[in-house]
Amino acid sequence: MEFSFLLAIPTMLAATSLDLVETGIRFSPTEFSLLGAGLAGSFFTALVVIRWFIGFIQKHTFIPFGIYRILAALLYYALVIR
Repeated sequence: MEFSFLLAIPTMLAATSLDLVETGIRFSPTEFSLLGAGLAGSFFTALVVIRWFIGFIQKHTFIPFGIYRILAALLYYALVIR
């Protein structure tokens, strides 16, 4: 599971790089510093959350989540589809 989370890093880096190239990289130095701060903040936040989530799923199951999703789907079907 950790591999799939870590695999997202180069994918997101490539997507961000492509977006920067397509926009012509027309940023001021202040905007680049904000981009760097956002990148660093989101990276460290993701590390903390992923570590917590992996620990959580090692101790718990997804059964309550599965029940919730089934009930939500049934409610959606009853209220929206019909």
